[in-house]
Amino acid sequence: MAITTLDLRTALIVVDLQNGLASLPAVPSVSEIAVHAATLAKFFRSQRLPVVLVNVAGGAPGRAEQARNLGTPPAGWLDFMPVLSQQPEDHVVTKQTWGAFTNTDLATYLKAREVTQIVIVGVATSIGVESTARQAHEHGFNVTLAVDAMTDMNPDAHLNSITRIFPRLGETGTVLEVIALLGKERA
Repeated sequence: MAITTLDLRTALIVVDLQNGLASLPAVPSVSEIAVHAATLAKFFRSQRLPVVLVNVAGGAPGRAEQARNLGTPPAGWLDFMPVLSQQPEDHVVTKQTWGAFTNTDLATYLKAREVTQIVIVGVATSIGVESTARQAHEHGFNVTLAVDAMTDMNPDAHLNSITRIFPRLGETGTVLEVIALLGKERA
């Protein structure tokens, strides 16, 4: 479904666009979609809307057939990609699981600002982005997903999330559609 409306109290959530994940083999590349995410972040800041930058510092415990052991991350691994131009007013969430709401202050932060809708971008579409979208939906937020500002290491998983999962959680569109509609709504 195309984006129909954006609430006046909308926040941007940028998932895992950090130096440690920038070189993951994804199509489109993480660097490419980070440029789109940065465009959205710049627009949200210009409108004085909340920008939340999320990074991942670990993984949930438990066995999984495809679990990754990242070991001790190198210096700078958690730092956000420079293209995002992190600002002092950006809210930073460091997560230990796929979703940005689990064991973090994200829901409290958004509700304190009376946010009713979120736009989500980032990596990986089928992991961090999808988990965060599911949790946002469960918290009662209207969810919009800017699909040209997200990528995945698995093209099939990316396509599945965009075409089958996201339409059940919210609305999808492009960065330019989000900017145009949000600009119109706030005019």
